[in-house]
Order: sequence, then structure tokens, then C-alpha cells
Amino acid sequence: MIRQMIEYSVKPLNILHVENREIHLFDSAGSNIDETTVKAFGEEWNKFNAFSSEEIEKVGVEYFDIVTSKHLTEKSLVLDVGCGSGRWSKYLADKVAHIEAIDPSDAVLAAAKLLRDTKNVRISKASADSIPFEDNSFDFVFSLGVLHHIPDTKLAMQHCISKLKQNGYFLVYLYYNLDNRGIIYNKIFRFSNVFRLVISSLPAHLKKIVCDLIAMFVYMPLLSVSKLLSLIGLKRLGQKIPLSYYSDKTFHIIRNDALDRFGTPLEQRFSKTEIGDMMKECGLTDIIFSDNAPYWHAIGQKI
Repeated sequence: MIRQMIEYSVKPLNILHVENREIHLFDSAGSNIDETTVKAFGEEWNKFNAFSSEEIEKVGVEYFDIVTSKHLTEKSLVLDVGCGSGRWSKYLADKVAHIEAIDPSDAVLAAAKLLRDTKNVRISKASADSIPFEDNSFDFVFSLGVLHHIPDTKLAMQHCISKLKQNGYFLVYLYYNLDNRGIIYNKIFRFSNVFRLVISSLPAHLKKIVCDLIAMFVYMPLLSVSKLLSLIGLKRLGQKIPLSYYSDKTFHIIRNDALDRFGTPLEQRFSKTEIGDMMKECGLTDIIFSDNAPYWHAIGQKI
């Protein structure tokens, strides 16, 4: 049974009508936001605005692998912070009562398309430091691959957790700083990061072309090596190849993530310990990390 939507704590500045849906617009400006990064994500998600049910399900189970019926039920009221294209709200929609999906970028236009037939999700254009709901409103809040693109990640996490009810749960995915990888892997990453700094500053149309080329001529060859090693019985060695995570992903997902990785101006990375400490300092307990990629995603309970 779908419960009534949570009332906004402030009045929307405007309402857009897209795909027969209403998108409520709020003031998303603030001190804890990088406008260039927000614009880049709006461009990204409006390029990659369609995902098949199979793609959403396959990747969704990886991000929500540590979420159980203890954390979510069909009665849960959920907040998706930084919804992007809306694919994670789409993944959860039939498992919960209602989802409020917010994003400060034009990605909300892509989300409206993907969620056009999903009745228990409402979309709002708002940032993590201007979430338009009262504190202690939600049973479950999640933010996947978002808070590391915000200048003050911990402050943004505090804002997310403030919207949780007592004993509610918060699921987060933050880029890892390769703390579970070896020296060679780290050196390769640092080398690639130089290219990210250059590519992310390119004009949007050129950036998309370059990232598609990276997906084709960097990601795909490395994935081929990883798959080959697995086929000849060297699976563990294959998993050590950079980007091996994408071995079972579609080319559509690979292109999307190549643009996400190399087209984003602001990116921060954290160790497992740093993320755990941040979550504790924000008032969470019983923190559980997944042992599986993507690294690191974790869930904790608000005390």
C-alpha cells in the first residue's frame, strides 16, 4: 500500500511538466555545491537517459547487496539524494511505499523520462544542502556515487542523515581511494587522473566524444584481457586488471561510466576507514560495508 507523499517543507519556486510528470523546482544554490560539476552531470544524464530493466536490475543488486528486509519494507518512505537519471529509484520503486528523488542538475529531465510510468516516485530539483523536507521524515535515505562530487562530503552526508527518522537507515556509495589495491594499480590510477583533469574541462560535445573513445579503446581492451584470464582459469588474476568490474556490463553502461569517470571536474576519494569514521560522526551506528565492488558502499542506522 502506497502511503501519502511527504509534504514539502518549503514551497517550490516553479513546476515543470515533463513526460506527463511534474518536476518541482527548488533553490539549489548554496555554498556546498560545485556548479561546474552539477552542470556536467546534467549533460551526462541527459545523454544516458535510458536503461533497460535488465541493466538496472543487474547493477542495482550490486549497490543494494547489503540492504535487507530489516532496512527496507513495502511501507518504507525513501529519499534518493542525487538521483541522476533515476535508475536507483526505478530499481527500488516496487519494493517500497514511496520515493522522493532529488537532484540539483538537469538530470531531473532524464529521470522524468525513465520514471514516466513509475507512480510512487516524485522528482524534485534540489541540492543536498537544500533538501525540501522536514528533518526526521524518512525511513531510508540513500545517495549512491554523489557525495564525493560535493565540496564538503561530510556536511552533505549530515544533511542527508538529518532527514532520517530515528532508527532509520542510510546507504551511501563513495569513491574509494584504492586502499585495497596494490602499488601498480594505484600508479595507473594516478596517471589516468591527469587525463580526467584535462578531459573534464573540455566543451561538452567534445568531452562526450573523447569519453566514448576511452570506453572503446581503453575500457574494452582491458576488459577483454580480464575475460580471457578468467576463461583460462586465472580468474583472480583477471580481477586485478583495472576496470575488470565492467567485465559483465553492457557497452551502454561502460560508455556512461567512462563519461562519469573522466568528465567530472570535482572528484574526492576516501578510504574504508575514513568513510566509516564519517558515518559515525554523522550519527550512524551498526555500520556494514559490502565486501564487493563498487568500493566502498555501506549502510548504517541513525541512533
